[in-house]
Amino acid sequence: MDGNTRKCLQVNACKVRKGIIEGVYNAKSGHPGGSLSIAELLTYLYFEKMNVNPDCPEDPDRDRMVLSKGHCAPALYSVLALKGYFSEKELKNLRHIGSMLQGHPCINTKGVDMSSGSLGQGISAACGMALAGKLDKKSYKVYAVLGDGEIEEGQVWEAAMFASHKKLDNLIAIVDNNGLQIDGAISEVCSPEPITDKFAAFGWHVITMDAHDFDDIERAFNEADSVSGKPVAIIQKSIKGKGVSFMENQVSWHGCAPNKEQYDQAMKELDEQLKELEG
Repeated sequence: MDGNTRKCLQVNACKVRKGIIEGVYNAKSGHPGGSLSIAELLTYLYFEKMNVNPDCPEDPDRDRMVLSKGHCAPALYSVLALKGYFSEKELKNLRHIGSMLQGHPCINTKGVDMSSGSLGQGISAACGMALAGKLDKKSYKVYAVLGDGEIEEGQVWEAAMFASHKKLDNLIAIVDNNGLQIDGAISEVCSPEPITDKFAAFGWHVITMDAHDFDDIERAFNEADSVSGKPVAIIQKSIKGKGVSFMENQVSWHGCAPNKEQYDQAMKELDEQLKELEG
């Protein structure tokens, strides 16, 4: 990846983080931790990887993205707004009654490919989209983002078995492995480890990557593009709350919004990061 591309992506990821904080603060509720940990991933997908166009959001040939861990909608909304699907001003209306941006993604929202939030179900929907693409002889790819706590759901592994059986090589599942879920560390709640071995056992091609390094992200997706005959699982090692010092690796920010003092501190930190990147 050339330096200019990397810098642009880093700037956009920082802006996505600011949008996440803006949304959950004004909602007075939400899930900032797991949203912040996927900022680089969604930035890379929407600004570098996916074939999508805000002016033609229902293009039948577009790539699809299913946020299976739907409670992290603030991240998806932030990147969609930055991409131009709707005004960034809408982020302040997150979770408000009558708002287009509800607590979990809704397919009626411009740019959202699947309603999600009931954990485990998004990956099944992504399998259906991928199978439809195969049957219709379309070239689009389907990306599904799962949480590492989410994969404790049995339905995830039913979908994994189905995807492998159907040889859905147009499906790429990304597991956000930040190690924390609402009740604590995944290793203590109901460990899904070893995640890589499990997906491999279900017949997937497995790749690991650093969730916050755009060069490594590009490497992983380039490898995914070279795979044929089987679905791909990318296990990204991430930091929950990445980018905001007091939120990093803190399980308490799974479902908690910042107060005014915390909001100001978070935005100050992100503004400083943005200034350094743009400088």
